[in-house]
Amino acid sequence: MEIFGWIIVALIVGIPLWGILLYNNLVGLKNQVKNAWRQIDVQLKRRHDLIPNLVEVVKDYMSYEQETLEKVIQARNQAVSASTPETAIAAEGLLTGAMGKLFALMENYPDLKANENVSRLMEELSATENKISFSRQFYNDSAMALNNGVESFPSNIVAGMFGFKQATYFEVPEAETATPAVDLR
Repeated sequence: MEIFGWIIVALIVGIPLWGILLYNNLVGLKNQVKNAWRQIDVQLKRRHDLIPNLVEVVKDYMSYEQETLEKVIQARNQAVSASTPETAIAAEGLLTGAMGKLFALMENYPDLKANENVSRLMEELSATENKISFSRQFYNDSAMALNNGVESFPSNIVAGMFGFKQATYFEVPEAETATPAVDLR
């Protein structure tokens, strides 16, 4: 009877302790996702701050491309006003597409490419894009860890009881995944 009593005590103490450990792990994973998003947010703010400067410098050279410049500013404003990671991810995809069109058009303006201000801004934007890429990778790794915890047994039981939700991945817009065409003629 003594062993049976110890087993009962171990279960009474062990099961709640185990639940607490699972809960704390899920909280840690959720906070890691939030932190990872904040790191992306810092880089996106830097990107958003650089874009109006680039558009301002470029618009004198690209007088015939006002529609493209307006779309860049519109996409930037939409990205700035995004209030959740989900809306920001969608808005950033649109901004990336608009910026891609702007960069493609800029190739047609040799004087513009030679401009020191444009060159400096492009360099800063390129460095910021690299930082966004690294931050996005960390965010997606954190989201995967949380999602695994939310979906895996037995932590899915604790996740369901306390309302833990899966994180949204920061996916690369299709425009960025396309293989660039190279003409070597």
